[in-house]
Amino acid sequence: MNDPMIHSSVLRRARVVSLVLIGLFTILMFRILWIQTVDYDRYQAKVIEQMTTESTVNAKRGNIYDRNGVLIATNVTTYRVFISPSGIASAQRKATEAGDDVDYADKISRGLSSYLNEEYGVTYDFVMKQTTYEKYLDRTVARHVDEETADRIVAFVSENKLGNMVYLEATSSRYYPYGSLAAHVIGFTGSDGTGLYGLEYLYNEQLAGTPGKYIIARDAQSNEMPYEYEQYIPAVDGYDITSTIDIYIQAALEEQLKVAYENSGGQKRATGVVTNPGTGEVLAMAVYPAFDLNDPWALNEYDQKTLLESGLAPDSKEYSELKSSLLLTCWSNKALTEAYVPGSTFKIITAAMALEEGKVKTTDPFNCTGAYVVNGITIHCHKTKGHGPLDFTGGIQQSCNPVLMAVGLRVGLERFYAYFDAFGYLAKSGIDLPGEGNSVFHTLSNFKTLDLATASFGQNFKITPVQHLNAIGAVANGGHLLTPHVVAKITDGSGNVIQSATVTTKRQVISSQVCSTISTILQEGVSGDGGASNAYVAGYRIAAKTGTSEKVGDNRDAYICSCVAYAPAENPRVAALIMVDEPTKGLLYGSAVAAPYIARLMETILPYMGVEAVYTDKELEQLAITVPNMKGYTLEQATAQADLLGVKLRIVGNGTKVTGQMPESGAKMERQGGVLVVYTGDATGEGGVTVPNLMGKTAAAANQLLINSGLNIRITGTKNHLSGTQAEVISQSHAPGEVVPPGTVITLIFSVPGATE
Repeated sequence: MNDPMIHSSVLRRARVVSLVLIGLFTILMFRILWIQTVDYDRYQAKVIEQMTTESTVNAKRGNIYDRNGVLIATNVTTYRVFISPSGIASAQRKATEAGDDVDYADKISRGLSSYLNEEYGVTYDFVMKQTTYEKYLDRTVARHVDEETADRIVAFVSENKLGNMVYLEATSSRYYPYGSLAAHVIGFTGSDGTGLYGLEYLYNEQLAGTPGKYIIARDAQSNEMPYEYEQYIPAVDGYDITSTIDIYIQAALEEQLKVAYENSGGQKRATGVVTNPGTGEVLAMAVYPAFDLNDPWALNEYDQKTLLESGLAPDSKEYSELKSSLLLTCWSNKALTEAYVPGSTFKIITAAMALEEGKVKTTDPFNCTGAYVVNGITIHCHKTKGHGPLDFTGGIQQSCNPVLMAVGLRVGLERFYAYFDAFGYLAKSGIDLPGEGNSVFHTLSNFKTLDLATASFGQNFKITPVQHLNAIGAVANGGHLLTPHVVAKITDGSGNVIQSATVTTKRQVISSQVCSTISTILQEGVSGDGGASNAYVAGYRIAAKTGTSEKVGDNRDAYICSCVAYAPAENPRVAALIMVDEPTKGLLYGSAVAAPYIARLMETILPYMGVEAVYTDKELEQLAITVPNMKGYTLEQATAQADLLGVKLRIVGNGTKVTGQMPESGAKMERQGGVLVVYTGDATGEGGVTVPNLMGKTAAAANQLLINSGLNIRITGTKNHLSGTQAEVISQSHAPGEVVPPGTVITLIFSVPGATE
């Protein structure tokens, strides 16, 4: 029997099918090869992702220290309190089904609000609202809760069996031991621990460290696989930062800024900077009013008052916008971000240019008639009647605008512009803080003769306080413009230095001889009858210059008052600037608003820095005395001690030995009219004296009032103490009407009215 014939069409179909199958197989094999080679890493990652769970291990954020190792920013363990609305709803359903009349939402709301309301502002209504989000497993009630409060909440949860409804999570929070101190330098972090301002922001990468990982392998049923399949990648803690800030100097600066701002009725904040002019280190930098680093989202008392007086409804959009605006302004570092008109403090720089260029000698004669005409435009001196005949030295010390305009025009447009640039005013200083602003000045092509005249005495341009003090520092240190810096070093957890700051000299701007000449002129102006005489400190040679500038714009009656200084004049260890924006009370001159507080600042920090006071014979005669500890003295010994100090002794009580005294040991007081009150036997300092109003009084008149009241006087801000000068009281340590013990020292700040500018 013959085999049946296979039709050709069947064979063709078979060949096609075979080819298709071979093609598909080839494609499949190619795809498998591609996956195993080219796409291997991608698919392996997907497999690992499905097989593992990954937990983040947070790194410890680095600490920040002051220059002496004092901790100024660190971490503390706090707690996040949160609830599970779905857990509450589930528990409530079960309780209802069981016939239990408990109301978990109410119980939790009452309990948590009772523990968290006073300090954290958590209300019953807020917690109750969170319980209504039944689809959520986690609703935060409060963050950064302290350990003591957390323990109370844990006890509350345990007692009421709320374990599946209320939770606490330990977190690491940033903590600033000194609150608002150096707030604008240190900055702060957000709720996620990321730096938002200041050093915290600029050095966030170094401080934050690198998070670690804990990886757990799981099988197809999501069960954890054996230990050998787990992996732990440890976190790398952040580096520590040691700043150049000195907490003692910082506190002293902030104290003087506060007093200067409040006494002068400042409206637009005050700022100050203290540096070492020889190294560029920033020893202190502050803005007042400041904010609490531990609660940066809360307005300070001044801004809160502005918000309340706005009349806006707290729940309105306008209210929120105003609050945000006030916060942003408060956070901004005025010393760094806001350019201002320097006024007569800039005359130091003009003088340096003219002397360096040989355009003027210290003895060159001038005559101030009260005005100077430039291109047909009359520009007045601050002393409208004129200073009359005076030499260049006197022109600087008396802050004479016509003298400075004359020498500025001698320097010329191009050379003045070149020096302005060389002193660092046309570029940012390069300080290691975020948000640095820049100057507002003419371009060389549009810099005209009239512009030169006004710029010569510090008007019609803007610079930042940091730029200006850095330039003043160049005059103080012998002519070298440095790069200011705030970070001294960065170290790891073992103390190994990762990065260290060095003195960076940009250029030498002027000669050391010119610097020495200017320092002498400024120092003699302070110790003599110059406009900066209110910056005088007995025993120290202070080089200082005051400035008053009018703010240009809608408000033509607003001023900026400032003072720059460095000391000791012959070998400066410290340079400082204090500026108050828009003072409204008293004499609106830098000599009254800023110079007395520069004096008090220098008086505080120079001894601290180890700078020894060197007194003249006249200063020794007028030197304040330091009250010794006389407790335990016999009356004979106390009398002898009072005679030695040159003050009177007042004995209270019938005992034979001193049991108490006023002023207390270590207090400083003026010798003239001074009285030591000592208590004997059972006598105490009970009862008091009402402090008189001394504002506007001369030193002699104020002292007499205090003597009549049985009180003592301590004078700052004037060089001639009680010798009958025209200096007047602009601040007193104890408010008029306050009742204090007899013998209390009332510290007075004086200002010489004639020392304007």
